Amino acid sequence: MNIDDLRNQIDEIDRQLISLFGSRLNLSRRIGEVKSRQGINIHDQKREGEVIARIKRMATEEGVDPADAARLYNFIFKASRGVQGLSAAFQGESGAFSDIATRKIFGMTARVVPLESLEEVFRAVEEEDVSYGVIPVENSLEGSIDTAYNLLLDSSLTVSGELELKISHCLIANRGATLSTIKKIYSHPQALGQCQAFIKHLKCQLIPAYDTAGSVKLIKDKKIIDGAAIASSSAAEIYDMEILARDIQDNPENYTRFFIISKTASDPTPADKTSAIFTVKHQPGALSGILNAFATENINLTKLESRPTRRKPWEYKFYMDFEGNYHDPGPSRALEQAQQYAIFIKILGSYPRSKERG
Repeated sequence: MNIDDLRNQIDEIDRQLISLFGSRLNLSRRIGEVKSRQGINIHDQKREGEVIARIKRMATEEGVDPADAARLYNFIFKASRGVQGLSAAFQGESGAFSDIATRKIFGMTARVVPLESLEEVFRAVEEEDVSYGVIPVENSLEGSIDTAYNLLLDSSLTVSGELELKISHCLIANRGATLSTIKKIYSHPQALGQCQAFIKHLKCQLIPAYDTAGSVKLIKDKKIIDGAAIASSSAAEIYDMEILARDIQDNPENYTRFFIISKTASDPTPADKTSAIFTVKHQPGALSGILNAFATENINLTKLESRPTRRKPWEYKFYMDFEGNYHDPGPSRALEQAQQYAIFIKILGSYPRSKERG
C-alpha cells in the first residue's frame, strides 16, 4: 500500500469525523434548547468531568495518550457550549455582584464563568472561551475603577452594553456569630469603602479581599468564627451563611455600573452612548478645544473624569461618555475636530444606554 492509499484512508476517516462532530453538535444544540426551557444552567461541570474520565479510559484501551484525548474533548466541550447558548465571564465567586449583573443581563440559563481577575475575564473573551465579559467600571460612591479602564485601553475588545446595578451590602458570618463576636471584616476594598459608617462602630480589623462573595467563601472554608464578610444576600444564600445586618452601605443610592465587553460591536440604535479615553496635548486651550468640539455639535457629555496616566508625572488621561453613536454624523465631526487637540483618542465602544437601573 503506497502513501496515497494511506492518505485516502485518512481523508475518509476525516470525513466520518466531521460528520460525527456535526451530529454531536446538533445533539448538544437540542440539549441546550431543553435546558433553556427547563431553566437549567448551560455549563455542567460534573457531566464534563464524567465524560473526560470515560474518554481517558477508552483512549488507554485504544493505545491513545489519555492527555491528548482530554485536550481534544475540552475543545469539543467548548464548541458544544457555544451552540447551547450564550456564555459570559465575570471576576469573582458565585454570588458576587458581578455574578448578579451577568445573570441579570444574560439570563439564568447562560453559561456563566467565574474568574479570579479582570485580566482573566479579558483573556477569556479575547481567546473566545466565552462570548462576553461583564466588568465593573464605576461606582456611584467610590468612582471609576482604574484597573478596568486600563485593561480597556490596552485591549482590542469593544464595549457593547452596560448595566447599572443597585448594590445592597450585607454583613455575613458563620452561623452562631453575632455583631459582638466579630473582630475581623473581610471584603473587596470597594465594598469596605462603601460601608465605612457602619464598620467604624464595630471597631474591627479590616482585611481586603479580591472579591465580596470570595470573602464569604473564605470565612466559611476556613471556619473563621470571629470574622464576617461584606457581600450580597445571594452570597449568604449560596454558601449557607448567616446575615447579621442588611443594607449597611453608607448611601442607599449605591449603584455600580458594568460594561459588557465582546469581540463584536453592538448594532447601532437611536439611544446609543459612546465611551472613550483620551489624553490632551500640552498646549494652552487643548482641553477646552476638545470640549468645544462636542459643544459645537450639540452633543451632551454624560461623563468626564481625569486620572493620572501613571506613565509620566502630572500627565492625565480622561474618561469620557457622550450621547450618540460615534459613527453618527455629529459625533463623527466632533471627534475629527477634537483630534487636533489630543495626543490620542480611543473609542471603547458605542452601545445602547441603560433604560433603567438594575
